[in-house]
Amino acid sequence: MNVEEVDRYVAWPGQVTAYMIGMVRIVELRDKAKSELGAKFSLPAFHDMVLSAGSVPLDVLGQLVDGWIAKEKAKA
Repeated sequence: MNVEEVDRYVAWPGQVTAYMIGMVRIVELRDKAKSELGAKFSLPAFHDMVLSAGSVPLDVLGQLVDGWIAKEKAKA
């Protein structure tokens, strides 16, 4: 960890927490998609879907992932 990171964490302690919460939720959503889709799961496609959603609340992202999972399951 460098000095700039420490200074940022001291100045904006909530930033680190928010980033960690976001990371944990996205990993949970990824694991859910992998579990439900099995061999149909594509990490690049998952990343594209998450990034294409833009800046949305995590509960909205969860709904979008659920919709994406349903669409992927429906594909032949």
